[in-house]
Amino acid sequence: MGLFAFIKDAGEKLLGIGEAKAATPTADPAAANAAAGKAIENYITKMNLSAENLQVSFNGATGEVTVSGKAATQEIKEKILLSCGNVKGVSSVVDKLDVAEQAAEPRFYTVVSGDTLSKISKQYYGNANLYNKIFEANRPMLTHPDKIYPGQTLRIPD
Repeated sequence: MGLFAFIKDAGEKLLGIGEAKAATPTADPAAANAAAGKAIENYITKMNLSAENLQVSFNGATGEVTVSGKAATQEIKEKILLSCGNVKGVSSVVDKLDVAEQAAEPRFYTVVSGDTLSKISKQYYGNANLYNKIFEANRPMLTHPDKIYPGQTLRIPD
């Protein structure tokens, strides 16, 4: 269990559109938070990620998402946390996810302007050509190795 910080103004634009349109300032805060939590949960499902008894809640006043349930592996857990945090409007994720198959603690990296997966790979592995290792570790959130953006948080596998 832990708290992960994210850049609030970077990420997928889920809140305030579609089913999360209720997350507007004029709406009932409880209904807006529930709609936003459901939109984030649906986004996780859209990424083909799942956890037993997955529950996602959102606090619009703080930008905090709380996610609970039980993921099958550490990798799936990390991807669920990143899916929650890489949503515009989310500043932190409270991790209450359990994992059936324990593994090493995750490493994360927040993309800055001018970064490429090759540059990040060179920094972590000493070899820019290992960028695909980072790309694969962040699928399905990443659809192409060249489509990363400042503020996005990525998993860095061992």
